[in-house]
Amino acid sequence: MEEEFRALLKRVRAELVSPTEFAAYEKLLALVRADSPAARDELAEVLVAAEQPLWAREIAAFALGTKGDRRAFETLILLLNYREPVRCATAAHVLARLRDPRTARAAAALATNPLRTAYAVHPVRLLTELRAPESVPALLATLERLLVARDHVWPVARACVEGLGLLGDRRAEPTLVAARAHDRLRPYAVAALARLNGGGG
Repeated sequence: MEEEFRALLKRVRAELVSPTEFAAYEKLLALVRADSPAARDELAEVLVAAEQPLWAREIAAFALGTKGDRRAFETLILLLNYREPVRCATAAHVLARLRDPRTARAAAALATNPLRTAYAVHPVRLLTELRAPESVPALLATLERLLVARDHVWPVARACVEGLGLLGDRRAEPTLVAARAHDRLRPYAVAALARLNGGGG
């Protein structure tokens, strides 16, 4: 069982309060361990059944997504856009491995949505990892908006700068130069520009 899934299970167990919840949790784990077509069908039902707790959907989506089952996609995107960073991080981890062709477009929509900027760190990092055609335009649009905004949302701006450096697309150079003018972004922008010019890993 991979480390990320163990961390998810530990977090979920801490949320459970009633015997009914613990019983449902154990039943869900039994399905994950079974890892049969019938068990995966039951996990997929958890994703769409009424009144399922979020933790149950998260476990089912993780289990299905890491097996490449695209029925997990919608739930994972919902979690990627969730208000709790730990759930966003878990969803991004699985989406990167699911390789659903819809992922980059959905992550770009979340990253560039000005109403969801506070939750955009993980969509930005996911776009960097995916290296999709949508990645550079989305990171540029998000960073350019943040550089002139009253609230720069520094963690998201930093993720964009670092991502653009890793992606190595020369289109990012003017925006990275602009980012370099901000004290809190300067070291990351300098490193990203060095990458663009062949001076960094």
